[in-house]
Amino acid sequence: MQSSVLTVVFLPISLGVIMLGLGLSLKVADFQRVVRYPKAVLVGLACQMVLLPAVCFGIARAFALPPELAVGLMLLAASPGGATANLFSHLARGDVALNITLTAVNSVLSLLTLPLIIQFSLEAFLGGGKTIPLQLDKVLQVFAIVLVPVALGMVVHARAPKVAARLNSPVRIMSAVLLLVVVLATVLKERAHLVEYLQLVGLPALAFNLASLAVGYLVPLLARLPEKQAVAIGMEIGIHNGTLAIAIASSPLLLNNSTMAVPPAIYSLIMFFTAAAFGAVVSRRLKTAQAGFSAAAEIN
Repeated sequence: MQSSVLTVVFLPISLGVIMLGLGLSLKVADFQRVVRYPKAVLVGLACQMVLLPAVCFGIARAFALPPELAVGLMLLAASPGGATANLFSHLARGDVALNITLTAVNSVLSLLTLPLIIQFSLEAFLGGGKTIPLQLDKVLQVFAIVLVPVALGMVVHARAPKVAARLNSPVRIMSAVLLLVVVLATVLKERAHLVEYLQLVGLPALAFNLASLAVGYLVPLLARLPEKQAVAIGMEIGIHNGTLAIAIASSPLLLNNSTMAVPPAIYSLIMFFTAAAFGAVVSRRLKTAQAGFSAAAEIN
């Protein structure tokens, strides 16, 4: 893939703005909530880091995806959730505090898990002689484009909370716009093969999205967590950081492969519709349950 202004300049800047927006909404207490919600956090992390890659790998194999598209789908499984998951969780009456905690912890742990999952995917789908190893310098580059802006946002939040509050809304809007631009730019870059890619990866991306939401919601319920926490984990697991996956796939400094960026781009378009539908259903359930609880309390 030839380097371009998109991959060399715009993509890293877009990701930096998005991660900065995430940092503006985080504080140290968000990491300390792990002590308050140990079971919920452990269940969420197990879904994100163990079950999801296994499910994604199975879907890629079941649909017999071409190797580069299979690796692109696995990039999504390796990517943490983001600020968008927090917003959808809020709208669906989920436990947003748990979302913020999971986002914070996942963002840190992904620095370890991302290279491992990517390397496994490259070896599994491209074969031993065709891997593109994420060496130490590339891991550090991922660190720089993911955690440095988050840390900067957290510093602003801690030292100038009023400034962070003023910046939070416009940065969120800018993040949403940049995400859309990145997705559309990726699709346009591959427009010559777009129909072919949609035929190949459209259904697998949808299957993985639905599976992500299902795993994130049902596993916590089976673990007897409150439904509000199950909704939060469902959103956190179902709404992946597609921009991060696209950045890793497209950047000349990392995988440098635009084909691998196609599944995250398609997924990023699909997930807003499925997450909205999922949120509407669970929100109605929680609202009904709350109304029933209130009625029972009045009778007593």
